[in-house]
Amino acid sequence: MDPYAALRFREFNIFLIARFAMVFAWSMQFIVIEWQVYSMTKDPWSLGIIGLMEVIPAVSTALFAGHFVDQKEKRNLLIKCIFGFSVISLGLFLLSDPNLTSVFSAKTILYSIYFLVFLGGIVRAFLGPTIFSLIALIVPKKAYPNAAIWSSTTWQMASVLGPALAGFSISWIGVHWSMCLIFAFSIMALLAIFQIERKPILNPKIGEPIMESLREGLRFVFNSKAIFGALTLDMIAVLFGGAVALLPVFAQDILHVGSEGFGVLRAAPAVGAAITMVGSTRFPVHKYAGKKLLWAVFGFGISIILFGLSTSFWLSVFALFMSGALDGISMVIRQTILQLKTPDEMRGRVASVNSMFVGSSNELGAFESGATAKLMGTVTAVVFGGTMTLLTVGFTAFISPTFRNLDLRKEVEEHEST
Repeated sequence: MDPYAALRFREFNIFLIARFAMVFAWSMQFIVIEWQVYSMTKDPWSLGIIGLMEVIPAVSTALFAGHFVDQKEKRNLLIKCIFGFSVISLGLFLLSDPNLTSVFSAKTILYSIYFLVFLGGIVRAFLGPTIFSLIALIVPKKAYPNAAIWSSTTWQMASVLGPALAGFSISWIGVHWSMCLIFAFSIMALLAIFQIERKPILNPKIGEPIMESLREGLRFVFNSKAIFGALTLDMIAVLFGGAVALLPVFAQDILHVGSEGFGVLRAAPAVGAAITMVGSTRFPVHKYAGKKLLWAVFGFGISIILFGLSTSFWLSVFALFMSGALDGISMVIRQTILQLKTPDEMRGRVASVNSMFVGSSNELGAFESGATAKLMGTVTAVVFGGTMTLLTVGFTAFISPTFRNLDLRKEVEEHEST
């Protein structure tokens, strides 16, 4: 397999630049919001509310978004999504102005932040399916597996630098100007997408009634054991293993490392995932994919438990690094399954279901972590989440031998010969 197959296409490289800038801005923004909100409230429940405010619109509009994406031209739709995010970033920049506290109460500012996060959830519901669908229109089928790896790697690299820079920028220039930097990166992503040409709409059922379209998409996902199994396993793991949502609590109240240490902690999982994904371009994971996915999620759960029990900063960094490395394997396998087994005309709907199962479980996991931390304490909540992840892996391996024995070598060979 050529490790640089997808990178030989100019538009794919432009797409990667745009995706990097967009994910960098989004991940940095989430961290800055977490820091600002926790600093205002000193309540872990408020961190859970952030996740809830994004997951409600993301889940409730996801299926509609998938239908809409399959019916529309993808490049222009992506431009609209990034523009929407830019407007939200500009609003958060204005809300973070320290002088605003003399005009509005802290509660008003807090609720305004929650509202913009809610709008961001709507944008994200459309963004994920659009990106997933556009990749298949930029590279030929033989490069799908490699494109999935590079796209996921770019996502993780941006997730490394975004949180790390967020932690340092909060310390160096404050929350307000950190938000300005986020807005600048969103504009960079917007300008890059304009360099990609408009793409054809491959769906032969343009104008199909929305309910029939949604039923068809759901039917396809639930009837595909490989896709449904991968999405379900990852959803449960992310839902209960969402320790990163509590990192402001660990950084400020348990490890006492301040905003710079918070940035290191937040970046550690993404560093591990990025390294794993770069390695996967040379050492593909499609052989015995089911077993590898199960072991990766099991190791992820162990890492989360270790992090929850740790009182050492560097041991905590190591545990988060390993959780990211193992989650990177999971992500590569899941994205490869989706790219290989999804028909072109259904990519939007399948990606929307993916966003409901996996993408939104990050925010729902943040809510779960905030709620359980409030009820049983921060450390106990993280250990509980890791334990639930381990139980989920064992249950999945026991009840689904078909998924356990999943192997993607045949599909990869078929696409490479196309």
